[in-house]
Amino acid sequence: MSDNTQHCLLSIRSNYKNFSEKEKIIADFTLMNPHKIIHFTINQVSEKLGISEATVFRFCRRIGFKGFQDMKISLATEVVTSVKDIHEKINEEDSIGVITRKSFQSNIKTIEDTLRIQDENLITKVVEAILGAQKIQFFGVGGSAFVALDAYHKFIRSGINVNADLDSHLQMMSASQMTNNDLAIIISHSGSTKDILDLMQIFEENETQTVAITNFTKSPLTEKADISLYTIAAETDFRSEALSSRIAQLSIIDALYVNVMIANKESSWSVLQKMRGSMSIKYL
Repeated sequence: MSDNTQHCLLSIRSNYKNFSEKEKIIADFTLMNPHKIIHFTINQVSEKLGISEATVFRFCRRIGFKGFQDMKISLATEVVTSVKDIHEKINEEDSIGVITRKSFQSNIKTIEDTLRIQDENLITKVVEAILGAQKIQFFGVGGSAFVALDAYHKFIRSGINVNADLDSHLQMMSASQMTNNDLAIIISHSGSTKDILDLMQIFEENETQTVAITNFTKSPLTEKADISLYTIAAETDFRSEALSSRIAQLSIIDALYVNVMIANKESSWSVLQKMRGSMSIKYL
């Protein structure tokens, strides 16, 4: 059995942007019909989608499996796990203690799933882009705006020229001033918010490098962004996936911040110490 057991759907989502058109057809069908796939033969999938068996086999290898049967075993385990998770959803009859436990477990699962799909090469590229930019601006609307503000709160300690605005008009004004020497980091759960897409148009006109942090591999944002980092979050009856994804977004920001601080440790440490000294007057 593959080492990727229980991670078939996560692997498909994380690799989606790099699939060929035929591979995307297989990916879309698998994501929408995982219960059907586990009962199909490779020949049935080939006939159903009008794609050769060789292409289906290469798709399975591309997402980390030995072949179609190996992928089916993993997918079947994942589907069973998903059915089990349904019973872990929060119910009105649950006690405060049970609701608390389920809320924590939901956050833990979101972080674990998001960690599994992170690509070290992409993280490295983002860290290099941050270190090489003259100015970093974090963008987000709605709940993601507060994640952008948290990113600013962290990165201001690095000595790097950073900024974040909560107001959409100020975001547009800031975006218009960015150049091809700057970096825009856009945080958006859906990747399809109009305000975000309006900003992307400005970045494109200014040739500003962009990094997206989002939950959907197939979105208008990921199609335009230079680099995309993904979160994985599930929706429950009392909690939307957008709420769950926020903790994953924050975790990605944390990982980027620590990597930048270590890569730029001499100047970062000096700035951090100076800032701590200045802030000490705020405490008795």
